[in-house]
Amino acid sequence: MGRTSKFVLNAISTALLQIVTMVAGFITPRFLLVAYGSDINGLISSINQFIVYFNLVEAGLSSAAVYSLYKPIAEHNYNQINRVVVAARNFYVKSGFIFVGLVFLLAFVYPWITHTEVLDKGTVFCLVLVLGVNGALEFFTLAKYRALLTADQKTYVISTASIVYTILNTLIVVILSTLRVDILLLRIVALISIFARSLILYIYIKIHYKFIDYKVAPDNSAMDKRWSALYLQVVQTVQNASPAVLTTLFSTLKMVSVYSVYNMVLAGINGVMSVFSTGVSAGFGELLVKKDMKAFSKAYKDFEYLYYMAMSIVYGVTMATILPFIQVYTKGVNDVQYVNIVFAVLFVLNGVFYNLKTPQGMLVIAAGLYKETRIQSTIQAGILVVGGVVLGYSFGLTGVLVASCLSNFYRCVDLLFFIPKNVTHLPILPSLRRMVETLVVIVLICAASWLCLPFHPNTLMTWVGYAFCNLVLAVLLVMLFHVLFERSNIHIVVDRVRSIFKRK
Repeated sequence: MGRTSKFVLNAISTALLQIVTMVAGFITPRFLLVAYGSDINGLISSINQFIVYFNLVEAGLSSAAVYSLYKPIAEHNYNQINRVVVAARNFYVKSGFIFVGLVFLLAFVYPWITHTEVLDKGTVFCLVLVLGVNGALEFFTLAKYRALLTADQKTYVISTASIVYTILNTLIVVILSTLRVDILLLRIVALISIFARSLILYIYIKIHYKFIDYKVAPDNSAMDKRWSALYLQVVQTVQNASPAVLTTLFSTLKMVSVYSVYNMVLAGINGVMSVFSTGVSAGFGELLVKKDMKAFSKAYKDFEYLYYMAMSIVYGVTMATILPFIQVYTKGVNDVQYVNIVFAVLFVLNGVFYNLKTPQGMLVIAAGLYKETRIQSTIQAGILVVGGVVLGYSFGLTGVLVASCLSNFYRCVDLLFFIPKNVTHLPILPSLRRMVETLVVIVLICAASWLCLPFHPNTLMTWVGYAFCNLVLAVLLVMLFHVLFERSNIHIVVDRVRSIFKRK
């Protein structure tokens, strides 16, 4: 199976996963909000973000393992593949025990650093432990499979298993919350879904990777890049978890719930964007290992062009439709004000900056340039944490979001110069132009939506119709823009579509 075919299969499966995840992400918080209120919804979101930080004990392992597997997989060196997989498994087990210890520590401390009138401290203690089990199972079961499948450009297998997990988890939450089952019991029963995902991956590996032998001597040197990759993952973790944690410290659980609802939307949008990049870093990593720079340069330029085109459509529609969605989604939940245009703009802007750097950031992973980007990653994390504390203390959630925007903006600028100098050796100007064009087109889509579609949906179904109209409008505007201003590159879209249908 060629790189394009693998990309298409990975993209389709990832798209299905993101659709399922988005639908589930909209359904489950809504049922939790209605059944248990904003306090408990905010509490669960806050605990989960603290637990995300503990995943730093795994930081760099996955990236190091995937990078170390590129070459032996390309050369069909089964002995070396086994040695890397065994080394990764051993490190994951050790990290898993550290993770469990941190979860127990949080369970003891968390009831005393937060305040809620709906649950006693004992229940909060147990809830932290139950939510931590999900992460612990990742270390002991899923992680070693994920590294192998990612390096082999078979993320569609992971996506399929995750679809099963997401559907099963959603069904459990919906049914039990409708029955008003105790929130702690609900979370315990929901653990069934993670076991199902692990079982699917275990069976697939057993069938399709029969050469895997866990008795060989581990190649611990393959994990050397782990400590360099650590910084990159620290930034990603800080980026994802800090806003909810800082909001917990400087605001109320109700505001954490507000954050979680907006973040749910943007997480779904980022998931949509990941459809276009999932598995791509492995393909670029293979080209770099083979030193096929001609194919690499063409593939990267094509990818960057297509990614920014897709991004302008996705985020243009998001900005035009997010507030009507929040209004419909939180209808009937009146214990805190969810509809806020400032939050909407800042969340979308942060998402735009986060995704603008994806083409360049993907190459940091593909080329294994973790050590070379330590300083920049530290600065990015520092902007978010220090800025979040200073601005969050004064302005609450708004301040935290501004700090997050500044952090991602800095990283965009940094990677814009770093990647051409160290990896692609291509001129900077085309990438900068496409970034600016993406921002301009997003604004144009919003303006066109407000002018051409002056409609305010009041139900989920009418919102779906409204969003679809915005999508059609956005696609037409983007295609018109690229025909007028990117005529020399529009053939990339046609060529890629033709290659997909020829393979079918």
